[in-house]
Amino acid sequence: MESLEIIKIAANALNEKKAKEISAIKIADLTVLSEYFLICSATSSTQVRALCDEVEDKLEEAGLRPHHIEGKATGWIALDYGSVIIHIFLRDQREFYGLDKMWGDGEILDMNEILDNTQED
Repeated sequence: MESLEIIKIAANALNEKKAKEISAIKIADLTVLSEYFLICSATSSTQVRALCDEVEDKLEEAGLRPHHIEGKATGWIALDYGSVIIHIFLRDQREFYGLDKMWGDGEILDMNEILDNTQED
């Protein structure tokens, strides 16, 4: 499956579960870690886990399973799908680690082109 298809499925799953501040950054020209980061914020640790579960379910329906999941018991979960790494943060964790700024030289994707329903609240 193409990376942008993974992002579209995951971003829409996150949006359906009311994730906040969803963003996607193309990092392929900056690192060999992955092609893209998909990043979002959650308002509680319960929502972090619910967002993770929803992304896993939707991508599994599409025939994909994560290579690795890190942080299931923390305020930051990373789901590694190879070409796409999905980061689900509590808001304060996202601000503290600053991935958006750290990878700010990457290409920021237009979420209006990715999300089916662009109401991100």
